[in-house]
Amino acid sequence: MELTHFDKNGKARMVDVTEKDDTRREATATGRIKVNQETYQAIQSGTIGKGDVLGVATTAGIMAVKRTWELIPMCHILQLTGCRIWFEMNPEEREIHCCCTVKTTGKTGVEMEALTGVNIALLTIYDMCKALDKSMKISDIYLCRKTGGKSGDIINNL
Repeated sequence: MELTHFDKNGKARMVDVTEKDDTRREATATGRIKVNQETYQAIQSGTIGKGDVLGVATTAGIMAVKRTWELIPMCHILQLTGCRIWFEMNPEEREIHCCCTVKTTGKTGVEMEALTGVNIALLTIYDMCKALDKSMKISDIYLCRKTGGKSGDIINNL
């Protein structure tokens, strides 16, 4: 398989998608953050001094999705049609799972946007809780699935 972000001389380039057809595209990424018991309970009860942790993390993730093209050099500017970020609490493991689904109709996919949304949402949780917990661990960030485009549908069941 050819790496499309390099020209024939090995120089980095933005992929030319001019001739590609517009298709409906969707991607979902996931990740998690493990926190201590005190932090988990404070997030769950909404008693973190900086405010609604998951609400702020949702907003931060959505903002990051919209600016992915500014953060990752070879990403295209996309006309996004939808973005949803949600969290699932796992009290037994003291983990918060984050998922981000991004949609567009266009010439290139939204995998990087979904991955960026998860990363920034989890980093926001870390930032808002670091006064309580210096041992938080962000992990297992990956693309769960994508639809549309030349490569078709991909599902990762890791």
